[in-house]
Amino acid sequence: MLYRLFIVALSAVLLSGCFNVNTSQAPLASTYPLSEQQKMQAAHHWRVLATHEAKQMLHNPHLTGKVLFVSGEEEGSSFAQGFHSLLTSQLVSNGAYVSTNPINTARIDYRVQVVKHRDREYVRAPQGAWTALAAGIAVATIPFNHWSEPALALIPAAGLVDAFSGNWVAPSNKEVIITTQAIDGDRILYSSSNIYYINAGDSDHYRDGADSLKTISITDRW
Repeated sequence: MLYRLFIVALSAVLLSGCFNVNTSQAPLASTYPLSEQQKMQAAHHWRVLATHEAKQMLHNPHLTGKVLFVSGEEEGSSFAQGFHSLLTSQLVSNGAYVSTNPINTARIDYRVQVVKHRDREYVRAPQGAWTALAAGIAVATIPFNHWSEPALALIPAAGLVDAFSGNWVAPSNKEVIITTQAIDGDRILYSSSNIYYINAGDSDHYRDGADSLKTISITDRW
């Protein structure tokens, strides 16, 4: 009996060798390496972006000695109005020559796209989150066994929350792509695009009804 089973197993192995086992009818899904993306949740974050863009433009050799004009002053969205003021202030503060007249200047434009994801699958927790949670649960059980006041058991858990909560950001299905460009005539001298998560309820900050502002819905359904 064992001899027959051995023959059958050996035949199956030999037969499988006739086929290429590394095949599939469709590509297998894989993940990207772990990466991070910042989340805009305050007007202060707009200033951080404006500061970054101003410094990048002033270090761009194509813009050296150029007079700049920041467009979009009359745009309707909260972000457009705020970013216009913040970018203008940062450029002037860093020594740029900013004109209120667009003639004979390099025009600074910025464009926003709101991206809404649908059917997004699970997003993994921050690295170390589950370890910290498990440690908190384990430590929190110690007082029940050794301390006379059960309420004191909340202290270790609260300490862990205080230590790590500032690093944890809730995932979002909405993002913004913010592109800032410096254009001289028909030539783009500078272009920078940045992507951020935003809270779902904050998307109106980036909408003004302009044709240049588009909402893109991304789904895995064809």
